[in-house]
Amino acid sequence: MKNGVRKAWMAVAVVFLVLLVDQLSKIWVKTHMELYEAIPITDWFRIYFVENNGMAFGIEAGGKLFLSMFRIVAVILIIFYIRRLVKDHYKTGFIVCVSLILAGATGNIIDSIFYGVIFDSSYPGHIASLVPWGEGYSSLLHGKVVDMLYFPLFSGSWPHWVPLVGGEDFLFFRFIFNIADSAITVGVILILLFYRKTLSYSLLSKTEREKLDKEKQEKESES
Repeated sequence: MKNGVRKAWMAVAVVFLVLLVDQLSKIWVKTHMELYEAIPITDWFRIYFVENNGMAFGIEAGGKLFLSMFRIVAVILIIFYIRRLVKDHYKTGFIVCVSLILAGATGNIIDSIFYGVIFDSSYPGHIASLVPWGEGYSSLLHGKVVDMLYFPLFSGSWPHWVPLVGGEDFLFFRFIFNIADSAITVGVILILLFYRKTLSYSLLSKTEREKLDKEKQEKESES
C-alpha cells in the first residue's frame, strides 16, 4: 500500500472509530438516562447526562443555527485540509491529530443536525426514545449536543484573602463533556506539544512553503 493511501486510510479509521464510540455513548445515555441523572463510577468520575446548545464543554456562543452552520463549514474545511496533508506527505502523527479534531467536530454536528428530529425530549422524570423522522423535539440543525463525562476531581473553598472569590466554594473540574469534545482537546494538545512548527508550515501558502523549502535547501547545501 502506498504511503499516501495508508495515511488516508489511517485518517478515515481515526474518524470512524471516534464517531462510533461517540455516537454509541450518546445514544445509550439519551435512551437510558433522564436529563440531569448521574451514575457514580468513582468518587471523581460520574456519567452525568446534560444537553447543551453550544460549543465544546457546553460553552454557549451565538444562536443555534449559526453554531450548526459554523460546525458544518469547519468540518468541510478540515476535510480539505487533511486531504492536502495526505497529498503533500505530512507526518502520520500530525494527520492523526487533525483527524481527531475532525472526528470531534463531526460528532457534535451529528447531534446538532439529527437529534432534534429523531429523539423526543429528555427531561427529569422522562427518558427519551427514538421517534419517527420529524416528530422529535426540534427541527434539523437545531438539535442539542449530549454531554455525559463529568470529573469533579476535588472541591473546596477559596482562601479569604483571595480577591473577589475569597470564602466561596469551588469545584475542579466542573465541565461536562463527551467523547467528541475529548477528541478535539487531545488533537489540539498534541499539535501544540509536538507539531507546532508543522502546523505553522502547513498553513503557509504554496508560494511561501516553496520559498521556505528553497531557503532550507540552500542552507543545507552551504553547510
